[in-house]
Amino acid sequence: MREWLTVRDINPDTMKAISDGVLQHGRALSEARGGQAEAIACSLMENGALIGGASGRTEFRRLFVNYLWISAQWRGTRLGTQVLHKLEALAVERACVDALIETLDDDVARWYTRCGYRLIAHVPEYCGPWSRHTLLKVLVTTGAPSGLNSASHTEVGNY
Repeated sequence: MREWLTVRDINPDTMKAISDGVLQHGRALSEARGGQAEAIACSLMENGALIGGASGRTEFRRLFVNYLWISAQWRGTRLGTQVLHKLEALAVERACVDALIETLDDDVARWYTRCGYRLIAHVPEYCGPWSRHTLLKVLVTTGAPSGLNSASHTEVGNY
């Protein structure tokens, strides 16, 4: 017998099963087309304490940046730029040619443009007062995907 459950009746294990099912389906679609996602990350420590880091995945010769974080006391010291560049360099070692990142923060989007990213999509008022920004950066000019003007982008190592 079928039974509808709503949010108050759904336990955390069921919620996780739903999200895991979506991720597994997406993985299967990607893998059927040659995708092989591999986690990528770097962290920065100061005297044994985590002060920043970034993580994401590489797939289809692209770095997908999921998270970039710097401890509040270290913000404004260019560590964010260093962490981002380190992650990009690791991606280049994996033969990635570009990097994709998203943010809801207008100021952070401007910061990414200063780091060599260009805005490729913008959804105003995506979530309340926040707009969604999708940015792309060409990491290497050799073998860049067609349609990208790689000459106008900064290569990793040329900061």
